[in-house]
Amino acid sequence: MQKLKIFGIGLICLSCLHISCRDASSQSESASQKTEMALAEKTETTEKIKATFIELGSMNCVPCKMMAPIVEEIRIEYTGQVKVIFYDVWKPEGRPYAAQYKIRAIPTQVFLDANGKEYFRHEGYFPKDEIISVLKKAGVE
Repeated sequence: MQKLKIFGIGLICLSCLHISCRDASSQSESASQKTEMALAEKTETTEKIKATFIELGSMNCVPCKMMAPIVEEIRIEYTGQVKVIFYDVWKPEGRPYAAQYKIRAIPTQVFLDANGKEYFRHEGYFPKDEIISVLKKAGVE
């Protein structure tokens, strides 16, 4: 009788373990599918980006403040085609980018093509229509 109880308890435990593993497996598959979907979306978005517009400046510099609304307009108007990045190079977290892009003055605008290669650079205030002309060189419409 004792052996039968032990066998029954073992069978119940084994069943619970099987159900638990099956649920974990389906959750793992679901997480895997979500990851694949996120990667596909990221790839799709990355493939659409034709240029990256990097503004290196500071929130405390007058020409940089004049550039801020232009940078925001470019970000909104060219969403999906242009990746817009702003680095405040007077703050500790922005200083490495000043060195990386070897800037000599602020504001500095750096334009990268779809492959991440710099194709244009400008120092100082840069009017919106001229920025758009530079972006069109990378195929931005």
